[in-house]
Amino acid sequence: MNFKRFFWVGFLSGIIVVVALFYMLNAGVFGALPSFEELENPKSSLASEIIATDGEVIGKYYSQNRSNVTFDQLPLCLQQALMATEDIRFYKHTGVDLKAIFRAVAGVMTGDGKGGGSTITQQLAKNLFPRGEKLNKFQLVLRKLKEWIIAVRLERSYTKQEIMAMYLNTVEFSDNAFGIKSAAFTYFGKPLDSIRTEEAAVLVGMLKAPYQYNPRLHPKASNTRRNTVMYQMRKYKFITPQQYDSLSKSPITLDYHADTHENGLAPYFREYLRLWLKAYFAENKKPDGSTYNVYKDGLKIYVTLDSRLQKYAEEAQRQHLTEMQKIFFDFWKGKDPWKDFPTEWEGIYNHCERVKIMKEDGKSDAEIAAVMQKPHSMKIFTYAGEKDTVMSPFDSLRYYKLFLQNGFMAMDPESGFVRAWVGGINYKYFQFDHVNIGTKRQVGSTFKPFVYATAIRDKGYSPCFKVPNQLVTFEAGDPRFGLLEDWTPNNSDNKYGGMLSLKEALANSINTVSAYLMHEMNPAAVTALAKSLGISSPIPDQPSICLGSADISLIEMVGAYSVFANNGVQVEPIFVTRIEDKNGNVISDFAAKRNEVLDERTNFMMVELLRGVVQHGTGVRLRYKYKLPGDIIGKTGTTQNYSDGWFMGCTPHLVAGSWTGCDDRYIRFRSMANGQGASSALPVWAYFFQRVAADSANFSAEFNAKDRFIQPESVEGSFVDCSKYVQPSAGTKSSGNDFE
Repeated sequence: MNFKRFFWVGFLSGIIVVVALFYMLNAGVFGALPSFEELENPKSSLASEIIATDGEVIGKYYSQNRSNVTFDQLPLCLQQALMATEDIRFYKHTGVDLKAIFRAVAGVMTGDGKGGGSTITQQLAKNLFPRGEKLNKFQLVLRKLKEWIIAVRLERSYTKQEIMAMYLNTVEFSDNAFGIKSAAFTYFGKPLDSIRTEEAAVLVGMLKAPYQYNPRLHPKASNTRRNTVMYQMRKYKFITPQQYDSLSKSPITLDYHADTHENGLAPYFREYLRLWLKAYFAENKKPDGSTYNVYKDGLKIYVTLDSRLQKYAEEAQRQHLTEMQKIFFDFWKGKDPWKDFPTEWEGIYNHCERVKIMKEDGKSDAEIAAVMQKPHSMKIFTYAGEKDTVMSPFDSLRYYKLFLQNGFMAMDPESGFVRAWVGGINYKYFQFDHVNIGTKRQVGSTFKPFVYATAIRDKGYSPCFKVPNQLVTFEAGDPRFGLLEDWTPNNSDNKYGGMLSLKEALANSINTVSAYLMHEMNPAAVTALAKSLGISSPIPDQPSICLGSADISLIEMVGAYSVFANNGVQVEPIFVTRIEDKNGNVISDFAAKRNEVLDERTNFMMVELLRGVVQHGTGVRLRYKYKLPGDIIGKTGTTQNYSDGWFMGCTPHLVAGSWTGCDDRYIRFRSMANGQGASSALPVWAYFFQRVAADSANFSAEFNAKDRFIQPESVEGSFVDCSKYVQPSAGTKSSGNDFE
């Protein structure tokens, strides 16, 4: 009798203690539990996604590489793998599975335990509200009980489907992948909805121990764990025994993608966008006054790039620069490119980061030289891939300075959408962006069309109008030019004589004709037109700009040339169309600014002139070598001493520009054969458009060989047909209707 009384007193006391303990936990006596608001809006660090116009995510900004998915994005095989392994009674319990707990306790007591009693909901509670570190046994028990309470509250706040999706969004994998969506791409290079059963089993298997079962680092352990998951799926009849036998024998096939800021599509553009977003959000804050954080707020940034065009641009650049780099290395083999420029090399050496740090640390020149000359193992960039070698920092610096760089950009002239942006040859090793507005290079003859356009607009010239191919001198005393001494520009071939039409002159980039036109005008008029075309870089009101002496960025030049492809209307290049918060609410919309710069008559004159460059001028290799079809206009450019090579080209619906040169202008080709823009820059443009033309199923609108630049009704055919054109008499402004 005493025993029975003792038993029941103890039993009831235990129940009272447990109930009281739960009551105190729920009341926050042992620390506050998450509020209802926190349960409804759990905070986690979400990556912001950069989304191209074709729907592809081309990059992310993150502190944790996490992108959320909804339940309907989870493939059935993944749901089944998760339940079979972690919580087969997921749809039957209310957050805490007592049956599973008793089974786990019994297993511990008998030494036959094969799993814990935590539900998916409890694991979600642990992920959302972490336990902390270094808990003693009593604290650990209290924490476990708190998770039970949180799990029950979560079940009241969310549906089962939402809980499963939230759990898979919060789990951490290896290799800087957070959440199931990131893991699917990291290990298998595919979107989540394309994951197969055996791949889902690999990912679910990693949940037990992400590092231990990492398929890249520990393939055998991962394979064993995967088969355990699939055995559970077989046990609960999610797959058949035959499927299990077949899949368990298959190897794990990875398509690993290390998701870093240095790799993937458009790394130069993504860095430029990051800096732009930082500046934009500094001025445009959240409704509560705080600043948006692109690393944590899960923003959706919709950009104008097309991932396929971006891929074609990067491939085109790599194809040509691989070829040119071999030629460039061969040219400089056994020679010292700095021999004639010791001061410039000294500047490069002293601005080397390693040298600067040692100088700041008080090292002597001799000590610095000893470090810089000492060889050691390193990886270096080559077009065949990274190469292990032994090299001194000094030689490494010289090695990298001998690489040709290229910038390439394409845009839609009507919408202003930037479609492709390639700032350099390899972002990991060369992070200087040769597209953005902060990077300016001398533009050479690609500036000449602005001189011609000003003359045609102001003088009424026809493309057939002829001028003398003679030396022109800009006198020091002429107030229009502001020169301290006379200046007489030469032709590159030093050939003169006869009369040349404007079309012939621009096609062959004749300097004397550009000089003649500039001498007929005021340089300020040309500068003003260039500004109206969207060029914001400083352009001096000097005659030398007729030969392209100004330093201008590639993005400005592409924007300016887009006017010729857009019937005289300047559309500001834009690269972002919309920004949304993590819930899909629109933060900002963007549209390009439009401005009519050239009347349609003047603009078509320029189209005719630039056609000549491709038909029979310096850009003719687009036809005979690269076999590009369609209506193409463009202009090559080569600066003094071949430091910069350019090609600007337009089709009716796509404009692109290419620049090639070394970061240091005095390191260059020494001959026209390889140094001219037609050799160094034009091929990237050509290779890009070859790919676009071949992909007609996707890009017929961007590049259709049947599309042509439209001739306005205001332009008489005889005005552009040189066989019928009649040159106006001296001192007479052409009316645009002179013909035989």
